[in-house]
Amino acid sequence: MQFHEVDAPQAETLSDQAPPLVLDLDGTLLRTDSLIEQALAYIRYNPLGILTLIAWVFSGRVALKERLAAAVDLDPSTLPLNEDVVAYAEQESAKGRKVVLATAAHQQTAHLFKDQFPFISEILATSSSGNLKGKAKGETLAKRFPQGFDYAGDSPADVAVWKHAQNAITVGASSSTVRKAKKVSNVVQEFPRPKVLKAFIKCLRPHQWAKNILVAVPAVLSGRITDPSTILPLVMTFFALSLTASATYVFNDIWDLQDDRQHWTKKRRPFASGTLSLPVGVAGAFVCFAAGLTLALLAGPEVLQWVLIYVVVTLTYSLWLKRKVILDALALGSLFTLRLVAGMVAVAAVPSPWLFVFSMFIFTSLAFAKRHTEIARVIDKGGFWINGRGYRASDLPLVLAAGVASSIAAVLVMTLYIIEDAHKQIFIKNGDWLWFLPPLVFLIASRIWIFCQRGELDDDPVFFAVKDRVCMAYAGLTAVCFGLAWFGVPL
Repeated sequence: MQFHEVDAPQAETLSDQAPPLVLDLDGTLLRTDSLIEQALAYIRYNPLGILTLIAWVFSGRVALKERLAAAVDLDPSTLPLNEDVVAYAEQESAKGRKVVLATAAHQQTAHLFKDQFPFISEILATSSSGNLKGKAKGETLAKRFPQGFDYAGDSPADVAVWKHAQNAITVGASSSTVRKAKKVSNVVQEFPRPKVLKAFIKCLRPHQWAKNILVAVPAVLSGRITDPSTILPLVMTFFALSLTASATYVFNDIWDLQDDRQHWTKKRRPFASGTLSLPVGVAGAFVCFAAGLTLALLAGPEVLQWVLIYVVVTLTYSLWLKRKVILDALALGSLFTLRLVAGMVAVAAVPSPWLFVFSMFIFTSLAFAKRHTEIARVIDKGGFWINGRGYRASDLPLVLAAGVASSIAAVLVMTLYIIEDAHKQIFIKNGDWLWFLPPLVFLIASRIWIFCQRGELDDDPVFFAVKDRVCMAYAGLTAVCFGLAWFGVPL
């Protein structure tokens, strides 16, 4: 087999210097896999291309790499680097040591990193003559550097390379891989493995599960929350939505990988930063999704139906609606409302239809607040377009108007609910206390929008409200007034 070489000298004399430092690319210099990155980029910009991609897979590994390399030009500057390994290689290069990149990536892809890593003096990569991985890479390097070389890698496939290496350097390798490396070579340095479990949990966004407490609202507003038989269905529905939502978050983060890496906060997410590998994240997401659907089925067929609808709307939002002006905010509002619907069917509650109208308006308003924050920050950075969204800088006044109008509409709907329906509910003993609710909701929404307009709002207005003491005080007063109405305390 012959593999592609860049700037490779014809002969090496290493007797009077340290052996060449040979680095793997995927999982070593990079915290990601270039082939997977290319496949995702190809599918994202051509969703139907997944059929073509499957055909390429059956054509063989080399053919797949060659065709993806021709179809997708990666931007190395956007990919997450293993900063410790890069610093180590730069230090060794500064000492006069030869640094070589030996990768299973296609030669066309590998060449893109020549400018990204100026300390690399030679590149060996997969070409049409063969796949430079495992045993093939080890034999090629042994032939190229007969007087020895040090090799830095990360995967079990690299054990076959370490057999030929003078010294081994493990990068984020599993404990079993490190043990195997020590059996076949002299391990001189170990770069630690990222905390996979911690990264995966972060990817699931468990803090977002708090939003699913909404499933209990229909039971409260219908007076069924005091029935002990409603507790188990509500708990199962809560975790069913939480687990399936977390699975969709994983999919969303993978789909938005390139956009997230250009975002001021999302670039720190596990996939975007490379602290969690894509295959591990996908496998974990499927487990969460299966567990969520199982719990939904146990809670009842109707709950399963609405959880599946929630998943469909979420995926539609991730794939398409998030790039549509106004529709994206309505989609986010509907996702909150679907949580209420799932809670309603879980306990067979019959809450007022005003609840769902109120939910659509108030949560659509919060969605607009999130977009307003993103647009304002892009303007501050001198940008014009919002990455991965359909908004531009000039849309800021429209988003502000739509968001404030939605919050006012929510207050109006709540007022109409009190007039038309609340006093008819038998569990409401003194509805006069409910008149405090509209102004309290108005105060909460107004405070969110004031901070939004000042540029002091976090990306998620819901969590701003949860962390803000004033908003929580207003929310507490709202709960107290509802409780006083429930128990019939005289006003």
